[in-house]
Amino acid sequence: MPLHIATPLLKSPALSAAGRCSAWLKLEALQPPGSFKIRGIGAACEEYGRRGARRLVSSSGGNAGLAVAYAGRRLGLPVTVVVPQTTSRKAQDLLRLERAEIVVHGDSWHEANLLALSILEESDAFLHPFDDPLLWHGHATMIDEVAGSGLRPDAIVLSVGGGGLLCGVLEGLHRNGLGDVPVIAVETAGAASFNRSVHAGQLVELEKITSIATSLGAKRVCDRAFQWSREHPIDSLVVSDRAALDACERFLGDHRLLVEPACGASLALAYAASPVLESFAKVLFIVCGGATTTIDQIRDWLAQQG
Repeated sequence: MPLHIATPLLKSPALSAAGRCSAWLKLEALQPPGSFKIRGIGAACEEYGRRGARRLVSSSGGNAGLAVAYAGRRLGLPVTVVVPQTTSRKAQDLLRLERAEIVVHGDSWHEANLLALSILEESDAFLHPFDDPLLWHGHATMIDEVAGSGLRPDAIVLSVGGGGLLCGVLEGLHRNGLGDVPVIAVETAGAASFNRSVHAGQLVELEKITSIATSLGAKRVCDRAFQWSREHPIDSLVVSDRAALDACERFLGDHRLLVEPACGASLALAYAASPVLESFAKVLFIVCGGATTTIDQIRDWLAQQG
């Protein structure tokens, strides 16, 4: 049995009206650990368990770390998650609920990741948050479900952080005969490493992340994500933090489901009636989720925007 669930695929009257298109939602926020990450990470953890791994190690205090912790508990494998000092108390509490050992180290994910790699033992498996073909293969199952439903979207809108979701969706499109469906990849200003790379024609590493959408905070997307930009029709867009936050609040009111700003970035295209949607009749939005955000935090961030 896979560790992820088949998530609902629903038409959204609210987003359809706002975006002036037929808007469909793949509700990955309803996965048990709160995001799409469990699809790929769950598959990878199962595979590493079959290979004899005795412990799972991750370097994410966000959705990826939660997915590893959830998978480890389900598989009966101990989990160690190294998180940076910026990791929220709620995220750490959620990790403890999944019985993970937490190590707090460094000011950024990069520093936490270096420590995680340094503590690996021979019988451990390391779960990268986004750069692993096993993850992409697992994430692609969400498109398997969409294709199985009979829905053929004219475009897919998703958020990009390190590129794991993008790689998974594209793998899923191509293995289901949907290789001509364009993807609209959305980032927030201050975390737009994919957009910078696409416009530069080469991989670009950001000096720092300044967006509040920290789940999109990869200074550099994975190589495969950039390669896909040359192999598949992808429109790379950037929205503001405020637009992402507004989308989170509106989506909560419309669908009684709270998502993080990283997810709100893609939903913002519909709520702002982005011109990029005008040429598509049927648009699928990947509601990627996010378990560590609260509505109070969303509103605090909005207040800080002025």
